[in-house]
Amino acid sequence: GCLSGKYTAMVTGPVNKAIINQTGTMFTGHTEYIAERCHDAFPVMMLMNDTFRIALVTTHLPLAKVPESITPERIEKVISIVHQDLRTRFGIDSPRLLVCGLNPHAGEQGYLGNEEQIHIEPVITRLKQSGLDITGPVSADTAFTPASLRSVDIILCMYHDQGLPVLKSSGFGNIVNVTLGLPIIRTSVDHGTAFDLAGTGQADSSSLGAAIDCAIKLANRSIQDYEK
Repeated sequence: GCLSGKYTAMVTGPVNKAIINQTGTMFTGHTEYIAERCHDAFPVMMLMNDTFRIALVTTHLPLAKVPESITPERIEKVISIVHQDLRTRFGIDSPRLLVCGLNPHAGEQGYLGNEEQIHIEPVITRLKQSGLDITGPVSADTAFTPASLRSVDIILCMYHDQGLPVLKSSGFGNIVNVTLGLPIIRTSVDHGTAFDLAGTGQADSSSLGAAIDCAIKLANRSIQDYEK
């Protein structure tokens, strides 16, 4: 419906990936599934609240496979999509990007890992020379300080658990998952299925409400841009 233009945006709830895979259906996640249905688009997971945004270079991937997946090509592709969608979907004319390193202290000039020197720094240098407002790689333990958050529009994290714990610790219920890089608007909640809460009356729908509100705002901006 969204691809045909019948609907302007899609909002998804949580799914249990393990249960789906137990049926014999290979399922990595909503993000990857929707990207496949969108003609193999390149999806970028961005999560946001009222304070800051993060985007992930890798998503639902075992931690052991992260280093080999952080290639210069992938990093540049993710940065390009983030920069483009912040401009077109969120109306930020000159997005300010901060990129985290992979290793502790961003590799400490190669003493704690060389992925920064080999894969990340050359991409940032090249994109900065092309005109992007981009900084990094920085140590993740300094990327989320109040001063840092005030000076950037988004922080790019190398893997799932590098950024999400920080964002989720800022408060449950107001975080929205937005998939960038798609030809459609897609938002989602920031939590899992929580089957243990079923029937207890303790389930919290505030994240779903935030995802719906975000989808409406993005859809309205898209319609306004179309009508210009």
